[in-house]
Amino acid sequence: MPLIRKSATPAAASPPDAAKVPDAANVLEALASGTEEERWEAARAAPGIPGAAKALADAAKRETSPGVREAMFTALTRIASPESVEQLVPLLRSDDAWLRTAALDSLRAMKSLVGPYVPNLLHDANSDVRLLACELAREQPGKESAALLCELLETEQEPNVCASAVEVLAEIGGPEALPVLARCEERFRGVSFLEFAIRITADRIRASSSPKPRA
Repeated sequence: MPLIRKSATPAAASPPDAAKVPDAANVLEALASGTEEERWEAARAAPGIPGAAKALADAAKRETSPGVREAMFTALTRIASPESVEQLVPLLRSDDAWLRTAALDSLRAMKSLVGPYVPNLLHDANSDVRLLACELAREQPGKESAALLCELLETEQEPNVCASAVEVLAEIGGPEALPVLARCEERFRGVSFLEFAIRITADRIRASSSPKPRA
């Protein structure tokens, strides 16, 4: 299944690379039903084709070759469009851990496009999605992310999700996070790993916000 349409113009009369133009229909067909090599080539050619994001995401869900899957997610990251984000976000709910991780990595690379989705993802009904959303919040502007994560900690019932939010706050949180952390620690009294994480994070925030001694 050829992915390239050859020009009828003699090569000598054409500028470099003009004799080879990706054929959209062939690329999309190869993504869906080509051989492993054709699927890999199609994934590499897809970013320049309108509507390719959906075709790539659909193909990635059923792809069995790790190399081809990687090429598909690289293509989705290169497209870097709202359509790309719309196709990647649902993969955060996949039962396939590889798909979830690949989708997360691609979304993190498109942080400016992902920002509007983060608040809803932090309140998703699926606790695994909320946990991954904490990682997406890490890539957003500090004050906005810290506020979103503090809001999450006020009501979150899953210790693992809280731990993920606390981990991010250790990097981006300011003094305003300290009362929230204290309330979360009280709510999860007896959950030792979370209590420990909260104390470490609170100590880091206090240390980073304390006035520095003059030289």
